[in-house]
Amino acid sequence: MNLRDYFETTQGFGVLATASADGTVDAAVYARPHVIDDQTVAFLMADRLSHANLQSNPHAAYLFHEADKGFKGKRLHLTRIAEETDPEKIQALRRPNSPRSCVPKESETSTLVTFRVDRVRPLVGEAD
Repeated sequence: MNLRDYFETTQGFGVLATASADGTVDAAVYARPHVIDDQTVAFLMADRLSHANLQSNPHAAYLFHEADKGFKGKRLHLTRIAEETDPEKIQALRRPNSPRSCVPKESETSTLVTFRVDRVRPLVGEAD
């Protein structure tokens, strides 16, 4: 199953891990990524710590835990490759039933951050 099909049909929750230039790690709950193709995904990000970390260290990891499946899911190793702040493009990607807590406040800037998928691993272990 390709990443687009997987994330469109699989329910669960995700955590995006980033680190600052000095190696201080942060982890934050994030929705499923927007899959551009099997080598590219994107996240809508508010201007908070995860986004700030990516300005000095482009590497991140996304862990997705499938709902009601025990220890099943995926880990994506990512490298930031682009950012977009066009409000129309961002609004077009925003999922219609996003929880209010995931929608940035009016005072916050939203950024579409695009990542290259460097590696995909199962949630637990090394191979499917």
